Amino acid sequence: MIKQLTILLAGAALAAPALAQDDVGTAVEADYASHLEALFLDFHRNPELSYMETRTAGIIAAELRELGIDVTEGVGGTGVVGVLENGEGPTVLVRADMDGLPLIEDSGLAYASTARQTGIDGVEAPVMHACGHDVHITALIGAARQLTRMRDRWQGTIVFIAQPAEERIGGARAMLEDGLYERFPKPDYAIAFHVAADLPTGRIDLSPGLIASSSDSVDITIHGVGAHGAYPHEGRDPIVMGAEIIMALQTLVSREISPLSPGVVTVGAFQGGIKHNIISDSAHMQLTVRSNDQEVRETLLAGIRRIAENVGRMNGMPEDRLPEIAVSREATPPTVNDPELAARLRPALAAAFGGETLLEPSPQTGMGAEDFAYFVQPETGVRGAYMSVGGTPQAAFDAQDAGGPPVPSHHSPLFRIDPEPSVTLGTEAMIVAVLELLAPGAETPAD
Repeated sequence: MIKQLTILLAGAALAAPALAQDDVGTAVEADYASHLEALFLDFHRNPELSYMETRTAGIIAAELRELGIDVTEGVGGTGVVGVLENGEGPTVLVRADMDGLPLIEDSGLAYASTARQTGIDGVEAPVMHACGHDVHITALIGAARQLTRMRDRWQGTIVFIAQPAEERIGGARAMLEDGLYERFPKPDYAIAFHVAADLPTGRIDLSPGLIASSSDSVDITIHGVGAHGAYPHEGRDPIVMGAEIIMALQTLVSREISPLSPGVVTVGAFQGGIKHNIISDSAHMQLTVRSNDQEVRETLLAGIRRIAENVGRMNGMPEDRLPEIAVSREATPPTVNDPELAARLRPALAAAFGGETLLEPSPQTGMGAEDFAYFVQPETGVRGAYMSVGGTPQAAFDAQDAGGPPVPSHHSPLFRIDPEPSVTLGTEAMIVAVLELLAPGAETPAD
């Protein structure tokens, strides 16, 4: 087990008396056994889709209110904001995302979800916490329960955020557009963590700089002229146009951006036609676009539009019937950890948990996206740190390496993590970060 963090716990925020000269790790583990485990199991069994997290939000709001935290519900849709003030000092935002995914859970867990829900698109679907958001919100509550007991150890303001719709990368922006930084204390710092199925339990990764890519969802509607399949010269085939667009899109990454600048353009869906011998009059494509900086992002999006429209022209379509390109609001810029903040928090985490827990900084290994980026965009002036906390026991990796079953990835029906070490370490990591940033006498960072 990780080296425990010893801190004096005092203050009287809960009904129970404050803990004296106790161990935060031990206190969190005891709280998991007596309270947090039941919350986690309930969250896991009852996931909710993006923007539909009303039950989840209600539970979180009730838990925070019981601690004496000032709670506002319905921010950005179903978002929850809890404000805990404790004198003068900086303000720290602690964020957890809370939505599930439209998947049938096949994890084999005794507490697997069997929930179904109709989403914002009007489609009923099975729902599963296949990305660990149940861990995040349980740990958010766990951190709040301890920090309310520890007011003698910190000074300033904590803003607890339960954010909707991370899976549709829209909830953070929705909360900001609903006045998050105007209606509530604006943070100087924002912290969050993600449980990681590809990281062993008991390990934390906090690296400076880029940690998640931008993401854009693009829809292309291709107009054609319908005709008999045996008389193609009488029509304009949108499926052929779509194939030409797909192949041309591959040149965007290979020929229009630097080989040293990552980019992805993936066509995830292509629908067109209804019968063997009918040339359809339309087709539809869905793309995901990823990049690591705004310049590349704009190059890719502009290139998609240019290619699609000119394929239409090349096939003789009039200007008012060229392919239509729609970039969804389900989008996020890259997520970048503030280097100075990461450099400040890493020693605090290492001191709390020991060097064996905190991994050495590592470069980005994939192009996943995370809308935490909106909270910490440069124009906000908010410095951000986003951590990964291990969720899979080392034994599972050892078995995989020996030829056993692979460790399931995020967004898989097989996804499963070990909740107790994931929740407790995530809880403790957020506590450590808050105590470091809100230590009595800590100065508010300069703009």
